[in-house]
Amino acid sequence: MFVIGFALFSMFFGAGNVIFPPYLGLGSGAQWLLGFFCYYMADIGLALLALFAILRSGSPEGITRPIGAVPSAVLMSAIVLCIGPMLAIPRTAATTYEMSLAPLVSGVSQALFSALFFLVILLLCLRESAVVDIVGKVLTPALLIGLLVLIVKGVLDPIGPVPERVLVDNVPRTGIEAGYQTMDVLAAMVFGIMLKSARDKGHTAPRDQFRVVAGAGAVAGAALLVVYLGLTYLGVTTSRFFDLTVLRTFLMVSIVRSLLGSSGILLFSVVVALACVTTAVALVSSAAAYFSRLSGERVPYWLLTVVICLFSAVVSTFGLEQIVSIAGPILDLVYPPTLVLIALALVRRWIPNDWVYRLAALGALVFSLLSVLRHWGMDLAFLDALPLASFGFGWVAPAAVCGALGLLAGRRPA
Repeated sequence: MFVIGFALFSMFFGAGNVIFPPYLGLGSGAQWLLGFFCYYMADIGLALLALFAILRSGSPEGITRPIGAVPSAVLMSAIVLCIGPMLAIPRTAATTYEMSLAPLVSGVSQALFSALFFLVILLLCLRESAVVDIVGKVLTPALLIGLLVLIVKGVLDPIGPVPERVLVDNVPRTGIEAGYQTMDVLAAMVFGIMLKSARDKGHTAPRDQFRVVAGAGAVAGAALLVVYLGLTYLGVTTSRFFDLTVLRTFLMVSIVRSLLGSSGILLFSVVVALACVTTAVALVSSAAAYFSRLSGERVPYWLLTVVICLFSAVVSTFGLEQIVSIAGPILDLVYPPTLVLIALALVRRWIPNDWVYRLAALGALVFSLLSVLRHWGMDLAFLDALPLASFGFGWVAPAAVCGALGLLAGRRPA
């Protein structure tokens, strides 16, 4: 239970979790606890719900299966690509380069670093059955100790006071959007390896699996609570020195330098590298396993692992800021239908037919697409009138209405 719990912690705590909480704290100012709560619930709260939905459905694909074979494959493939070679995996290498290597050594080619980084990831991923134990037993303890040293120092000797000002217009929405950027909910959708690990350790009965996953989720959630809260607070204490124009990577490096001096940069570099390596291991192995299953095992796991590492190495050379900037609109499209299906999976015993899933997911997708189009300049002001729109959940009401229409379709599930 503890091994799987720490593996979950290390897989969820990756590149995005290093750079987003301090920046959120800086922007939230006096309301930093509210921003942190929204961030934590949008990130780990929803990710743990996804894990329980997987447990109830039997597999990640079981969550999306009711919308039909082709739409299910398309949505799952989009999820895997987001937390895989398109966004999340390259971001781990770019973050390691900009926050672990660049502050210490100048003149190192980013292309060369990316090649070496993904060579390490490839070697760790080639034995799929060993991934969870490698991450949980070896890498995570070192990562957690390093983070706790930084956080304890920042609490006992703060960089500055908690300010009275708030730099962002909407603290809850800012926290939710930061939670989305970590992509942990999407990652949870393909972490079926967690259930495989539980089964391999002898927990085959559904009740035993529920107990193990619940316990592991509690371990991961508690560890992440401490780390997130600490990192958010560290960002708050820098408010008298920075505003929102500061780069996220520069903010984090500055925090470490202020608390631990130049020698602390070395410790921080190790912490970030471990966070990124553990996340990349989880994401590469999960993405390769998914696409291998999708091909009916015709494409072997090892070959997909090689391809994903090569593609991710190329994308990572674009740089962290560019990767983060293109993630927002993509996540705004993928998250809503995914969250709808997770919620419905948790109450599937009361869902009378598959049309509820299909229409609810379609409604969420359409209105999330409209929101993205508005962000790109289209005049769609009516979206502001939707319930929960100010929190970024304007798609919830349309999804509920479409799901209710699905009840009228009356088709029994297959």
